[in-house]
Amino acid sequence: MKKSTKSGLIVLILLVCAIVAYSVYTFRNSDKEVSSKPSEISTYRVAEDSDSYDPTLAREYKRNFIAALYIEGTISEANQTYNQKWLMNTIRNLKNNSNNAALAIFINSPGGAVYQADEVYLALNDYKTTGRPIYVYQGPMAASGGYYISCAGDKIYANRNTLTGCIGVIMGSSYDLTGLFDKIGIKSETIHSGKNKNMFNYNEPVTDEQRAIMQSMCDECYDQFVSIVAKSRSIQYNTCCKISDGRLYSAKQALELRLVDAIDSWDNMLRDLAENELKKPGIKVETFKYQKKQNVYEMLTGKALELETAKAAAQLGVPADVIKSMNNENRFTPMYLAPQ
Repeated sequence: MKKSTKSGLIVLILLVCAIVAYSVYTFRNSDKEVSSKPSEISTYRVAEDSDSYDPTLAREYKRNFIAALYIEGTISEANQTYNQKWLMNTIRNLKNNSNNAALAIFINSPGGAVYQADEVYLALNDYKTTGRPIYVYQGPMAASGGYYISCAGDKIYANRNTLTGCIGVIMGSSYDLTGLFDKIGIKSETIHSGKNKNMFNYNEPVTDEQRAIMQSMCDECYDQFVSIVAKSRSIQYNTCCKISDGRLYSAKQALELRLVDAIDSWDNMLRDLAENELKKPGIKVETFKYQKKQNVYEMLTGKALELETAKAAAQLGVPADVIKSMNNENRFTPMYLAPQ
């Protein structure tokens, strides 16, 4: 064996060992990803320059803090920017922390799964049983499930460039590829019991009955969403239905429709919460933000899957998104999700 070939083989073996070792380390420490400790962003104080700030009185609440809780990305069980277990643990731990005075929630999300969005909404309402306030700030986007969660807030602020609303449900995309398969000579058959067991699979056309089944579940989730918006925003149900047609609203439009309470900055919302709501100017703000550790194995396998999906799509002559949708295990999951 040539010396250069030997060296290359040694480098390859070392690289593989390094990847395996890192993956094992990441797996063993995966529970740490869902701890509810504050992120590395430093703690700071708010409204310390207020006319009502009194250093002597502030000593009485020097251990108190507002929790700045960030909810970002698509709402699901877990992804690169969002983790349901971490979020639920964080809310529960803050509820049980007597030094926590309030929640200031920053939302930047297009929404996501109905189940997870409702879990967060219910957890926030449980937090409010402590009598502590929740203020919500909507960042670049707080749509669909992001708006659903916002409804747990006692007060909703929006940035002047926020996109919000999108009150509606999307569920069960279907691709009927039977005609394409006939054309290129592919036969696909799924053995199943129950006439609707294989519904929305790509190898069988969708029936009217199956459309009605999916629509009924969609409508149930939609009614739940509209009812929550109507109750939390004190809007008549019928009026709420009219504005809940799935469209996105600008911050100005949302304010006119009473979907938000104010258009202002994050800093001014914190000032309002500290100075006017809590009567504690100069109170600390601690940041809680999910940060996923980079996993080399996931990154490499993800890239490999993307290449295989693109290759399969090219061979079939269909868009890659169709293949992704066919392989999506959540394709029947009702979603409070804005179009992307």
